Amino acid sequence: MIESVWIGVRDGGPELVFLHEGLGSITQWRDTPAVIAELSGRPAFVYARQGYGKSDPAVVPRPLTYMHDEAARLPAILAAEGVRDPILIGHSDGASIAIIAARVVKPAALVLIAPHVFVEDVSVRSIEQARDAYAELRPKLARHHADVDGAFWGWNRAWLDPGFRAWNIEEYLAQITAPVLIVQGEADEYGTLAQVEAIVRRVPSEIFIVPRAGHSPHLSHATDVHARIAQFILAQSAQSARSG
Repeated sequence: MIESVWIGVRDGGPELVFLHEGLGSITQWRDTPAVIAELSGRPAFVYARQGYGKSDPAVVPRPLTYMHDEAARLPAILAAEGVRDPILIGHSDGASIAIIAARVVKPAALVLIAPHVFVEDVSVRSIEQARDAYAELRPKLARHHADVDGAFWGWNRAWLDPGFRAWNIEEYLAQITAPVLIVQGEADEYGTLAQVEAIVRRVPSEIFIVPRAGHSPHLSHATDVHARIAQFILAQSAQSARSG
């Protein structure tokens, strides 16, 4: 069972699909899907991947290919919901999953919030700090996940596995043909602007760097980020209408 929710009225046009972070869930998006759906006039589908939220537990330890595995599952999830023209909005791991899945899903547009396309030292250090602080983090995460230990350790141990240092999805960028918006916090503790630079070298992209923001700019600077994402979606809808 996959926990999911629809927001807004489906009218046959593009639909927003939200892909959460490595420790995320439906509730951890807070009001982001609802606000962007309202501002853009597009319905939104939000779901929790297996092992997160109230979805069925996942088998742990997760394989180092877990993001590729989730990308491979995405077409079936969208087909089951009748989503034919998705706009993928991914945060962190969710943004990486969107990049991997884009060749098969063929989204109308991509919104990548704090994406990762390779592993950086700063990412590993921050994930080590999360591991060391798990006793303190656990009660907070338990409010969002039925299997909080599986959700945390499935993510944490994969990223801290020495073999994960070789993880790199830059090869998938050349396959992206949809318009792209990258949203990156200037002070992201899990990744640097090198991630953004690696993407724009291969894919023409709009970039929104959020001053003083960390890894979740859609939460810390919600008004500005929500408005910028909605503006991007509206622009793509207008362009599609003109070309259609």
